[in-house]
Amino acid sequence: MSWGKRLVLIALVAFAAAMGGTYAGRALLAPEKQTETELHALLHKELSLDAAQHAKIEAIEQRFATRRKALELEMRAANAHLADAMQAEHGYGPEVTAAIDHTHMVMGEMQKETLEHLFAMRAVLRPDQAAKFDRTVTRALTPEAR
Repeated sequence: MSWGKRLVLIALVAFAAAMGGTYAGRALLAPEKQTETELHALLHKELSLDAAQHAKIEAIEQRFATRRKALELEMRAANAHLADAMQAEHGYGPEVTAAIDHTHMVMGEMQKETLEHLFAMRAVLRPDQAAKFDRTVTRALTPEAR
């Protein structure tokens, strides 16, 4: 293998590692978990939910947890497909492009379903509770403004 081909291969492996690391950092580490923890604490400790609200929110959380796990598995599969495409093409070709598009589609689905989940929980709240919930969501989405 020529020096130029080795350099391209090293660059592709580095790119794949960077993408995987970025995904792992965003999907598995603190920011998302902190948001969930903050919202969970607010819902269950600070909003004084009645029994009916608590039951409805628990059901919403259960449904979302199942769906989120499925989307996380789909994201892992999309990343594996991207890695395979990069290995096959050794460049930014049509398979790599399609794999990136699929990865973005899955990430978009996760974001949409997360928002649907938040709005479903919000719909269970009284207006005074919803105002506190909204402030917490806004803080979570704009941490640099804190």
